[in-house]
Amino acid sequence: MYAISVKHDFKAYHYLIGGDYGAENTKHAHHYTVEIELHGSQLNHQGYLVDIVKVERIIHSLINRYKQRTLNELQEFTGLNPSIENFSRILCRQFISELHAKNIELVTVRICENEIACATYKQEM
Repeated sequence: MYAISVKHDFKAYHYLIGGDYGAENTKHAHHYTVEIELHGSQLNHQGYLVDIVKVERIIHSLINRYKQRTLNELQEFTGLNPSIENFSRILCRQFISELHAKNIELVTVRICENEIACATYKQEM
């Protein structure tokens, strides 16, 4: 199986809800890194798994919604803790809805909020 990945980073804000998380309960910023990995067993007629420029455009478009914003204030986080686990699932599903590549079998989204804390969500196509 082939795999490609594309990374993008941005700054956004959030605060955790529903528990005593100390400083995490107050609004604060993270420098997020998002890595989207695409898997498939068939290359297209040009010998690519997928057009990386198209993938970069989709990621850039999605990330622009979150850049410099407070995640808690966005509709997709209503009633949810804006954890990196929830964030990775939300971004994965949004990405898949924009991709439209028939040979992609699995999409993995990994979000890191710093050098030590990351979460991954995988979805088969």
